[in-house]
Amino acid sequence: MGGVTSSMAAKFAFFPPNPPSYKLVTDGLTGLLLLSPFPHRENVEVLKLPTRRGTEIVAVYIRYPMATSTLLYSHGNAADLGQMYKLFIELSSILKVNLMGYDYSGYGQSSGKPSEQNTYADIEAAYKCLEESYGTKQQDIILYGQSVGSGPTLDLAARLPQLRAVVLHSPILSGLRVMYPVKRSYWFDIYKNIDKIPLVNCPILIIHGTSDEVVDCSHGKQLWELCKEKYEPLWLKGGNHCDLELYPEYIWHLKKFISTVEKSPSQRNTSSSRRSVDQFEQSRRSTDFFEASRKSTDRREKPRHSTDRPDKLKNQSNNVDKLEKLRISFDQMERSRRSVDCLEKSRKSIDHQLERARKSVDRLDRIRTG
Repeated sequence: MGGVTSSMAAKFAFFPPNPPSYKLVTDGLTGLLLLSPFPHRENVEVLKLPTRRGTEIVAVYIRYPMATSTLLYSHGNAADLGQMYKLFIELSSILKVNLMGYDYSGYGQSSGKPSEQNTYADIEAAYKCLEESYGTKQQDIILYGQSVGSGPTLDLAARLPQLRAVVLHSPILSGLRVMYPVKRSYWFDIYKNIDKIPLVNCPILIIHGTSDEVVDCSHGKQLWELCKEKYEPLWLKGGNHCDLELYPEYIWHLKKFISTVEKSPSQRNTSSSRRSVDQFEQSRRSTDFFEASRKSTDRREKPRHSTDRPDKLKNQSNNVDKLEKLRISFDQMERSRRSVDCLEKSRKSIDHQLERARKSVDRLDRIRTG
């Protein structure tokens, strides 16, 4: 029974796009690998990386000038590098980070077949490349796992004690828990994030939509409760499984998180101590809202559909429109924030002037009285 369930879960877990959304070509003049149909960019390198399980995966490395952090991004299901490419370019630019994204074995133009163990070897190969080819230090790396990508992300994070941070985007508790409301971990389950997240020592940001129909928001909530070093989570009200990038709060919160973790630990602790009461109060209110509105994973009566069903992820092809809206929204929020700052300065100036006028009147009253 266990073997059957394990096999079934593995089949339901992976949906590589068929056919792949891109091709690998070699430039005739430079000999560089390129992702077709995308034009060559000076700050982007396309790589083929060998893994310890004998497969060869495709990866892209996007360099941002003077970046102090590198994002290692593990994408979700029914997507490959061709569909994620423009999103990666925009995230690198907006967040001011280097970014490496890769395709799992059996995805895109990566060789082999997708499996849980292969994805662990895949992310290890990408991490090894960052260290050996780009000189990236462990403490400068932020692991980013989306949906199924939360599996290899947390598996690696639990074994790297000096990581800068982890971001979990619509994460799963485990493969089996997406389909059935089990209350314990079984040996045949896959991606047992629920057991691995307490072993992660760095700050963790969790982002989840409250209307996610593929991976219930309760998965993100329970994982957040198990974090050793919690960061204020982002529960996007009305957000589904594959549209979170459309929300201005998404990029705003992510940018704030990266800015926070890029500070030294002492600066981070000082800053967080000043805001701790407010942040935990906000988190508590978010949790209270979420607790009242969600249906518990353990109380669901019907099995859930598999993670990242292909029909739920058709929006991946609209990344350009999403990111354009995201950039405009983010710029609007920046202008609004500056306007608020200006108004605050004006208000303080007016208050100061009124205070001076009041003191002058007081002095006149004392002169008259005298």
